Amino acid sequence: MIAVTGATGFLGHNLIPLLVNSGHCVRALARRNSDHCFLQDLGIELVWGDTRDPAAVNQLIEGCDAVVHAAGHFRFWGKYEDFHSTNVEGTRNMLEAARRVGVQRFVHVSTVVVVGAPYPGTIINEGYPCHPRDDYQRSKLDGEGQVMTYHTRYGLPAIILRPGAYYGPYGRYAWNRLFFEDPHVRGLRVQIHGGQHLTFPIFVPDFARVIEAALTRGTPGEIYNVCGPSMTHREVNHVICRLLGRSPRFVNVPEGAMLALARLMTALSRFTRREPFYPINLAAYVFNDWVVNSSKAVRELGFDSTPFEEGARLTLDWYRSIGFFR
Repeated sequence: MIAVTGATGFLGHNLIPLLVNSGHCVRALARRNSDHCFLQDLGIELVWGDTRDPAAVNQLIEGCDAVVHAAGHFRFWGKYEDFHSTNVEGTRNMLEAARRVGVQRFVHVSTVVVVGAPYPGTIINEGYPCHPRDDYQRSKLDGEGQVMTYHTRYGLPAIILRPGAYYGPYGRYAWNRLFFEDPHVRGLRVQIHGGQHLTFPIFVPDFARVIEAALTRGTPGEIYNVCGPSMTHREVNHVICRLLGRSPRFVNVPEGAMLALARLMTALSRFTRREPFYPINLAAYVFNDWVVNSSKAVRELGFDSTPFEEGARLTLDWYRSIGFFR
């Protein structure tokens, strides 16, 4: 039996069907107000609650051989307490329950962005120095620290996976929003520096396959980057435009103007108490060059990246299925 958190999210929508179709027995943690109907349709055993509730976590993990901890609080805006309660305290609850049960594998989903903002001209490997820039990044790195502590102190057989920026079916935030929805649904066809900055996409179904592999492969105590080839924003935009049969023309906007707008929107959010459309924390992800080395995951976990054009086509097919594109 595999205990899974984050089952109702972007990753979970891709991961859970894969695990079920591969013959795994799955028990998932879910909130009652989440999108859990597809889990029930798949016959998944559900435990109600979230990772901040030790009793729910204990019920989830009891009797399980393995854990996939994919739950996390990810936004470009918010209070540190919200990130910490899920990404650190929730992770600690999961680790403690897994230690008590004696699971055979604990797969922890982190993120490449714990490094903060990469230095120009560098390649991010698993040993790259981490200097988090925002509360989300700090909380995810602190969560990794908890995982490593339980591995070294208690011998918990844990593996940390650091994916790049998710894209694919079932997601409408972050990378999907910036490259699929903003330009082609909202008409916001803007680029910074002529679209020459490098982004670091990972097709979520590819990452789901790596998670399944990590249940039996890889070395406990190790970290694995999982990311497809880096692409310039311009290259990404041209591929998506070609698939949609649309003009690849974008307007180049000065970085200073976009940063000023993001700072203004972020300042106003203190009064609106809502996430701004362009939060300032987005800058580290958009205004830097992200080049990630995933050779370790290729070698040890069998990671194989879907060509971007194919992944983008499948993502657009999903968007069409929910009525966004014709």
